[in-house]
Amino acid sequence: MDILKTPLYKQHIQKNANMVPFSGYLLPTYYSGIKKEHMNVRNNIGLFDVSHMGEFIISGNDSMQFLNYVTTNDVSTLINGQAQYTAICNHDGGIIDDLLVYKKENEFMLVVNAANRMNVFGWLRENIKGDIVIKDISDELGLLALQGPKSRTLLQKMTNINIASLPFYHFITSEIRGYEVLISRTGYTGELGFELFASNQNIIKLWDDLLDVGREYGLSPAGLGCRDTLRMEMRYALHGNDIDINSNPIEAGLGWITKLEKGSFIGRNAILKSKQNLNKKLICFEMLDKAIPRNGCALIIDDKIVGKVTSGTMSPSLGKGIGIAYIKKEYAKTGNKIIVDIRGKRKKAIIVKPPFYKDGSLLN
Repeated sequence: MDILKTPLYKQHIQKNANMVPFSGYLLPTYYSGIKKEHMNVRNNIGLFDVSHMGEFIISGNDSMQFLNYVTTNDVSTLINGQAQYTAICNHDGGIIDDLLVYKKENEFMLVVNAANRMNVFGWLRENIKGDIVIKDISDELGLLALQGPKSRTLLQKMTNINIASLPFYHFITSEIRGYEVLISRTGYTGELGFELFASNQNIIKLWDDLLDVGREYGLSPAGLGCRDTLRMEMRYALHGNDIDINSNPIEAGLGWITKLEKGSFIGRNAILKSKQNLNKKLICFEMLDKAIPRNGCALIIDDKIVGKVTSGTMSPSLGKGIGIAYIKKEYAKTGNKIIVDIRGKRKKAIIVKPPFYKDGSLLN
């Protein structure tokens, strides 16, 4: 299978980005360095190309009821211009994908992880109930993530709408430099930020315009490397690492997006059963010893393996190793000391309450 490129591939090459395959696409891991880009998002603004994400349009008279049946959250609570974080599970309660649902006037837009695009599309078609039309528009749209404490100031300079009035997890369609952009008050970094959807042709103009105007605010492009360290500091789950079809929303700490009271939905019975017999929990830990945990490292208490690391890194903001892991429920208490087996060396760590990084401007 040929590797894909986003509409901004040439722009990344011009910026001397380090390009790697990811989710079937050739994408930038970094431009100037992961730590530098990470701290620029925390202090100024970073611009991410996330055009590899998948987008589906769901329409038809039964679209709301259909989405309530295939997702864990309650779509019926959404108003026009509002977005919702949710998950799609299989009948065993395993997480097929985590995603965003956008409520438009006469339809919904789903934004799914690139690696799961075909699986989710197939699952939706397989479970159609009623008057439903599903359209994959992933190849028609580009997507940028503008993230950082100065992002609102920059965006306000480029549009006539009052950006400050756009609440968290809401969106609006506006013009920027004469072309249409869907502006969403969402992101994956824990900072004040926006996600910007535009046609493939206009996404290139938008990228160039943002870099040009954003220069005075310290804007610089950012790659997948710091996208990962930023999301980890906030304990945002990554599908394929922290969540997958072998984990359910309750043990993954996603009970808040799992509305069991809304009635029947795919996976509900299995999730209810799991809730009553919970065996493991997704926890956060910080290293006490100088070490960097990685995916797959064993967690040890009293010489017994009690869990496994799903994500680990050196936190640029905190200057210490941090990790996310599944651990047996009885050992999951905040403050518990654990041992992390890192390449055969036993290193001390402690379970902490998420998020790791608590100084972001997310809700400002």
